[in-house]
Amino acid sequence: MPFATPSPLRRVFAQRVRAERKRLGISQEELADRAQVHRTFVGAVERAETNISIDNIGRISDALGVNAADLMVSPSE
Repeated sequence: MPFATPSPLRRVFAQRVRAERKRLGISQEELADRAQVHRTFVGAVERAETNISIDNIGRISDALGVNAADLMVSPSE
C-alpha cells in the first residue's frame, strides 16, 4: 500500500528535523540513539512517511536541543 501524501505540517517537521540534525553534524543513527528511538524511525520521520506521536516529537526535539514547536514552523515564517 503506497504512503498517503504527507500533510504540509508533516513535511515541515521532516525538513526541520533533517536541517537541525545536519546543523549538529550527527547521523540519523546518532539522533536515534539520543532520542531513544529506532534508527529507521528517524529516516521515516525525515522522509515524512510517518505520523509521529507527541511523545516522539518531544524525544526528537530534546535530542536536537530545540523547542518542539520550532520544529513545526517553516524557517521562512
